[in-house]
Amino acid sequence: MRWRFILNIVGILNIFLGLSMVFPLLWAIYYKDQSVISFSISMVITVICGFLLFIFFRDEDTGAISHREGMAIVTFGWTSIGLFGALPFYLGGEFCTFVDAFFESVSGFTTTGASVLTGIEGISKGLLFWRSFIQWLGGMGIIVLSVAILPFLGVGGMQLYKAEVPSPIPDKLKPRIRDTAMVLWKVYALISLVEVLLLMIGGMDLYDALCHTFTTMPTGGFSTKNTSIAHYNSVYIDVVIILFMMLAGINFSLHYQMLRGKTLAFWRDAECRFFLGTVFLLIIVVSFNIYGAVYKTIAEAFRFGAFQVVSIITTTGFATADYEQWPAMSQIILVLCMFIGASAGSTGGGMKCLRIMLYLKYCYKEIFSLIHPHAVTQIKIGGKPVPEDVLKSVLGFLGLYIGLFVLCSILLAGLGVDFVTSFAAVAATIGNIGPGFGSVGPIENYSQIPYLGKWLLIWCMLLGRLEIYTVIILLVPEFWRK
Repeated sequence: MRWRFILNIVGILNIFLGLSMVFPLLWAIYYKDQSVISFSISMVITVICGFLLFIFFRDEDTGAISHREGMAIVTFGWTSIGLFGALPFYLGGEFCTFVDAFFESVSGFTTTGASVLTGIEGISKGLLFWRSFIQWLGGMGIIVLSVAILPFLGVGGMQLYKAEVPSPIPDKLKPRIRDTAMVLWKVYALISLVEVLLLMIGGMDLYDALCHTFTTMPTGGFSTKNTSIAHYNSVYIDVVIILFMMLAGINFSLHYQMLRGKTLAFWRDAECRFFLGTVFLLIIVVSFNIYGAVYKTIAEAFRFGAFQVVSIITTTGFATADYEQWPAMSQIILVLCMFIGASAGSTGGGMKCLRIMLYLKYCYKEIFSLIHPHAVTQIKIGGKPVPEDVLKSVLGFLGLYIGLFVLCSILLAGLGVDFVTSFAAVAATIGNIGPGFGSVGPIENYSQIPYLGKWLLIWCMLLGRLEIYTVIILLVPEFWRK
């Protein structure tokens, strides 16, 4: 692999990251808070380090990026922006150790929303904005953003795009990958702008509307309030957040088609129908389960049940209720939502609905083959046959996902964390959800997780954001051989 070239691209990413710190710096100046100095220092350090990597590792060989190089750039790039993105948190004095600042930074960029902060409303406005803004950057992918402008270096970006958005059947909206990335970001920004306006209509000021939009659209879940969205106690804001969490959980290529006038794009997509059908079914079941047991009216049960189901299945992680007080059936359904996740091609995490669909179809095919052993059957999605290599990739992914979940849960429990918290913390981080159950429930945080446990969960967050293969392949010896 061309290591000079890889480090050169990582340097470019760090330059972009450093320059993006100007936005929280402006808010810090506006509110006259103490984070002005930490952002100024962090910005200088990040830009200088990125510039040095860019200059000293310039490589005249800027040909097509190989599959392995794409994987390496994405994994090292995300690790690098997590480290440098932690500088404002650490230098701002809000975190006692760098691992806590790194945890918060990676949680932001991977749109996990797991936090070690307590007393959020006492944190400086600049840091809270940065905390939300990095989720917005990470949502569509800071590397996809870079792909849109990498052609000026004379390099192709398809390998980066495939590594950053590793859905089972990748959507390529435009012939050129740069144009695809630009389309995705334009759609992302447009929907974000609409949400900001609607939240301001609901009574939020511009700052809070921006911060909550920046954590809704990437399905991140960070809030500027201690009690998350429950702070506002507003049906209107709940509905707006639910709507945009749903939009964020749908494949963004479908939003593009809708904007192009294809009004039935959502309905014609098999995965979207599966996702919407699953969400509505689970909302109905949970709402009736908590009606009477927790809430006195069906309207209240539906309001809070719908919000939590959508928040968890889209892996956003906002909260309007302490769902650990709900009946066991509803809690189990929320755990199930953690694993199902949103649609492929969305900003959500989890296993993704497309993979669940393919797995269910595969199981049915195997049962059908037992009844009709000589029949020739083929798995189809949207009327189109699924290639055998895609099916194998999906089954391998699901096996790795469950295997790594079990392994990490055992390791976390081995560090002295109780069973429920170990199970929930790993499920919530590898699924990029944020809040879980036990000591990391909706009214708790991750500050009590042991030092080594935080490093383990950081790895889980990266695994989930880059969908297992991109990270785990670096541990395979064959990857490093020529």
